Amino acid sequence: MSAPANPARGEAAIRVAGEMLALRPSFAALVAAEQELGPLFALVERAVAGRLTLGEIVALFWHCLRERPEGLTRERLGEAVTAGGLAAATPVLKLLLGQILAGK
Repeated sequence: MSAPANPARGEAAIRVAGEMLALRPSFAALVAAEQELGPLFALVERAVAGRLTLGEIVALFWHCLRERPEGLTRERLGEAVTAGGLAAATPVLKLLLGQILAGK
């Protein structure tokens, strides 16, 4: 089991298949997300406008996973986000987007 998310490091946590996974918006993670999703400021603008897609949310979460447990695929992460509902994913997304803007 991995260590819990550390808010002081800008980390958030999301439950996937009963396990809490830490998301860290590190430089490498954000570069990978930006390569896939386009400029981060545009991503934030889409989120503010309510136009961020489920696929974009899962992609950001996927790239920000601090550790990927064995057997976890991006599809399984997406299924977990869907099963947990957007209400559960929104605080995690908000924290990550806040870190992108704040630069912690």
